[in-house]
Amino acid sequence: MKLLNRLRIWKELRHLEAKVREEPSPSTFVDLGQVYINLGMLNETLAAADEGLRLFPNSAELRKLLKFAKRKQLDGRIKELRQRLNKNATAKLYRDLAQLYVELGDFGSVQGTCEECIRRFPQDPGAHLILARTRLTNFYRDMTPRDGLEAVRGLQRVIELDPANATAHRLLAEVLYRTGAVRSALVHLERLHQLEPQDNSVALALDNLRRQPIPAHDDLEVLFHAVEAAGRLPYGPLVHESGRGGADEGSVGHIREALAHIAEVRGVHKAAYIRGAKALVKGDIKDGRDAFLRVVRVVAKAAQRAARRMDIGNFSKGVMDGEFGHICVCCFGDVIAAVLCAAGTPTDQILTDLQELVASSLCERD
Repeated sequence: MKLLNRLRIWKELRHLEAKVREEPSPSTFVDLGQVYINLGMLNETLAAADEGLRLFPNSAELRKLLKFAKRKQLDGRIKELRQRLNKNATAKLYRDLAQLYVELGDFGSVQGTCEECIRRFPQDPGAHLILARTRLTNFYRDMTPRDGLEAVRGLQRVIELDPANATAHRLLAEVLYRTGAVRSALVHLERLHQLEPQDNSVALALDNLRRQPIPAHDDLEVLFHAVEAAGRLPYGPLVHESGRGGADEGSVGHIREALAHIAEVRGVHKAAYIRGAKALVKGDIKDGRDAFLRVVRVVAKAAQRAARRMDIGNFSKGVMDGEFGHICVCCFGDVIAAVLCAAGTPTDQILTDLQELVASSLCERD
């Protein structure tokens, strides 16, 4: 009976593989991916979801399929690493496991794995670095002082264990400078320049920083809470990873492409991605003085301020309704993505798309 079922599945598979070539649609790719999953062919599932999303980038079903397949694939590797840890634990195995949880976006498991590694291998800087980077990502996204301060302490511990760790010095210099701790940032940037004298971006950043006024003191508690109160970082990026120039251009291209897909959704009139004073726009927007951009900035800042005053956490997304239709807003820190769409337009998927756009741009930037 099992053999007959398997033969039937393989027959259906061949039919669907031909159908996605002849009559491609999101549902056809999802059906094909489901058959691959039933056969345990996760790599093929991921390939089918990727191909489908290239043709139908706004398909929520295909995105769900991709996430499910990725989680299933990583779950297998996680189980394998857990088994190896039970037999013969090493710091490297813990680091590998933590990185898989990072890919899944499971911060609780990242923290638990790293803390377990630190207890068993207290002199290994790797787990401290992974945990600090994760907290740093959370800080850049949500502007929560606790995440930022814990990230700084973690990076400082990495440097205590490994004084020549260039990555830790780079990350510390960046976060300290961007929050206003210029004097402390300069110390780590100078050390980074000693470790990587061939990195022109570091030399340029160091030269620029030395030209700036240096405050007498850096009170990190005050500075990180000031960032939360303002809802933005006072300074932009200081140092990029070596060779990031092309990647930055690619990131802008990715944002522009994602924004264009959102603007093509039926009912959407205007779409914008705003970072500081700069904006990428799609749709019926005349110029940078368009009233929509001003409204979005005001709404986002007001919502962030109200959430902080009410002590209900950070505002991340919402919808404002009116005679004009709907304004959908998603923001993290100083980055805002927004859409103006007609009344009656389903907003749930638009909010999801905006949130993914903001989150992906922050990951690429930070």
